[in-house]
Amino acid sequence: MKIRVLIIEDESLIRWSLRQKLEEQGYTVDEAGDAATGLDKHSHSNYDLILLDYKLPDLTGLDVLRKVRERDADSVIIMITAFSRLEQAVEAIRLGAYDYVAKPFNMDELMFTIQKGLETTELRRQVRELRGNLQREYGFDKMIGSDKSMQNVFELLRDVAQSGASTVFLRGDSGTGKDLAARIIHHNSDRAHRRFMNITCTALSETLLESELFGHERGAFTDARQQKKGLLELADGGTVFLDEVGDMPPALQAKLLRFLEERAFRRVGGTDDISVDVRVIAATNRDIEKAIREGHFREDLYYRLNVVPVYLPALRERGSDIRLLTQHFVSHFAREFRKNVTGVSDAAYDKLMNYAWEGNVRELRNVIERATLLCKSEQIEPKDIALGRLDDAGGDEGLEGMRLPTAGIDLARVEEHLCREAMKRTNNNQTQAAKLLRISRDQLRYRLEKFGISAPEA
Repeated sequence: MKIRVLIIEDESLIRWSLRQKLEEQGYTVDEAGDAATGLDKHSHSNYDLILLDYKLPDLTGLDVLRKVRERDADSVIIMITAFSRLEQAVEAIRLGAYDYVAKPFNMDELMFTIQKGLETTELRRQVRELRGNLQREYGFDKMIGSDKSMQNVFELLRDVAQSGASTVFLRGDSGTGKDLAARIIHHNSDRAHRRFMNITCTALSETLLESELFGHERGAFTDARQQKKGLLELADGGTVFLDEVGDMPPALQAKLLRFLEERAFRRVGGTDDISVDVRVIAATNRDIEKAIREGHFREDLYYRLNVVPVYLPALRERGSDIRLLTQHFVSHFAREFRKNVTGVSDAAYDKLMNYAWEGNVRELRNVIERATLLCKSEQIEPKDIALGRLDDAGGDEGLEGMRLPTAGIDLARVEEHLCREAMKRTNNNQTQAAKLLRISRDQLRYRLEKFGISAPEA
């Protein structure tokens, strides 16, 4: 689509020369010799660029600029004048002009200014569109639930998002939606225009986790070849989400506590305090009170994190939402897979309602994704639904064709089995096994250690 330009300039020779040059560049150009004509053209068409003379027969360029900006926030406006007074330039920029050039101007320099202005404005449009998409993606309607317990959560999340609370603690079983809740808080707050940075505290070694959070100075350790900013520094003005914080190593717990108390930290190997303004959202599925009693988690850190506690109920505690969530997931995956699956039979609902859902909403989502993909009719039937025990299937093809055991097992054993199978299939190549499981290599290493799987690289 061609760039549309409006020239508002009372000198016909200048209008002509500008038009010739702009049309050579492939732009579509309209002209106006006075403010009234220019404003009339602007009211009937959309322009990407406006070249605006300061001294017009009926109004000043600043008057026109004000009127244009009342109804048009996006067009690039460049002021042109024979009077290069600093006060005029400052006022023009304050009112929304991109730049200000003085007559006589160099045509090539003006073309360069126009190009940079159009690029800048397009970038702003893209950023605004991206932010709008993020706000839609993480709107409060993305958390589904009619159960009273979930309605209370929604209300609390709205209050937290709009508040100035600097620390939020999300509690709940794995799969209850803590990550989604954290993003909803961020994208519906006045911090939404700044970064949302997240890290899973179990995904990295203690040294790497400290460096990721706080950054490091050059030479702080063997591989620290240059200075690196940590997530807390990069997220200044925004939000940091610490997932699985209950598993954070004790030494890092002390450093996190200091940051929460002082809102300042030092990079690894650094001597200067760095102050930032970030909202910290921490999450865990652990029994923190038990971890405190056993000496695995600092009680003082718990109190610092628990300023605004939010408990996300397990799916078994909101069983009335299973049908609602199932309908949502069926509609979503039917569109994604382009399948004519319209619903779930009563018998299939009975099967879903009678299951324990140890993996909560995440597990339900995965079950419905698979059922929708494999369903041969318009309705999902019990035979399409493979649950944790896999009673009906007599074994099930898991990720990338990996067969799951058919005995009654919990999710941890399924996870262990998949890790062992992935390592076996890739001849103990951790990089390939992580790709097969669709997780990061660090996440795989954590699970190998967790399950006691000795697996050197092949």
